[in-house]
Amino acid sequence: MPPYLIKAMSKAIKIVLKPGKEDALRRFHPWVFSGAIHKVEGQPQDGDFVEVFSSANQYMGCGLFQHSSIAVRLMAFAPHRPQELDLEFWQHKLQKAFGMRQSIGLTQSDHTNVYRLVHGEGDLLPGLIIDHYNGNLVVQAHAIGIHKYRETIAQALEQIYGSELKSIYYKSNDTLPAEFASAQPTEGFLRGNNPSAVVLEYGNKFEIDFVSGQKTGFFIDQRENRHLLARYAAGKTVLNTFCYSGGFSVYALQAGARSVESLDSSKKALELAEKNVALNFADTHNHSVIQADAVPFIRDNRKVYDLIILDPPAFAKHNKVRHNALQAYKRLNAEAIRQISPGGILFTFSCSQVVSMALFKATVIAAAIQAGREASILHQLTQPADHPVNAFHPEGEYLKGLVLYIS
Repeated sequence: MPPYLIKAMSKAIKIVLKPGKEDALRRFHPWVFSGAIHKVEGQPQDGDFVEVFSSANQYMGCGLFQHSSIAVRLMAFAPHRPQELDLEFWQHKLQKAFGMRQSIGLTQSDHTNVYRLVHGEGDLLPGLIIDHYNGNLVVQAHAIGIHKYRETIAQALEQIYGSELKSIYYKSNDTLPAEFASAQPTEGFLRGNNPSAVVLEYGNKFEIDFVSGQKTGFFIDQRENRHLLARYAAGKTVLNTFCYSGGFSVYALQAGARSVESLDSSKKALELAEKNVALNFADTHNHSVIQADAVPFIRDNRKVYDLIILDPPAFAKHNKVRHNALQAYKRLNAEAIRQISPGGILFTFSCSQVVSMALFKATVIAAAIQAGREASILHQLTQPADHPVNAFHPEGEYLKGLVLYIS
């Protein structure tokens, strides 16, 4: 048993649950909702270390408190009872996450040096995201408690990566509460000073701007789906919508696509896409960019393509807008399916957590019916292994994708 799990009893603030609300924790779900709390012994501030007890005063676990709907994120469950989340705790947890990536061949790969090191609840570290870009790490906090431990996390990462570590950039302005982020330093280098890096993904080169790019700089979660696309792109005319930095475009060109059009509403994204295409190919004559909103462009465009990629941002952040999101997915997919040549391929995705695979599949099938086209599902896609889903936290399964053959 790790030493940090057998320390003396803590004097942490005590959270007592309402009767029956401990059942989720017994199933190792890592969240305590504010409505599940009966009483608080003490006056916790956002980010404080707290201990959680059942209504019968049974120790359930410990975690980080925040005045929000998710009041406590559990960092350890009973019987483990760390006295504090010290350097030893973070070293153990982060080394375990590193070991998993090592076991699936990502940490010493010759063709891929970009991967997710920590995926929040999927690595039993709720609220923490860490992405690795060729020796550069981007740390992102989704909870104030994680923000308060950022320096200790950086120290633990130094121990794990040693001389291979080039920089650690902390990027949480868009993921912490707005009022907190505006009053706290939530962006900046914790170690080193590399504002960008060129990485390899299955041998393809990408320049990552983790300071001003979206998310942590790259959509790592589409790695395996981009790799799959290469099997279908040879000789095809391709439209890559919501292209951001051109990930799918580079893979399509590398596979021998006849032509690729990269579409995005952001001029900066298109500049990144062009830069990444140029990084990989001396001749870029068969790649072009289109600055436009994807939905009206697809609706009004009359060009036919052999392969279309639909990878929009999340249309629904919560259940209240799920119906509207499903209608938006239906319209988008129906218009795209109309523009695919007979025998063509559609890669379509949803990263809306509140839209299940079953709902997404039904929506895309309805879109094919609306478009008057026959469709066969070739693949059902999800996030890669370095974005694991905690078996006790199914909410972590957010990325859904389908590959359809359109007759």
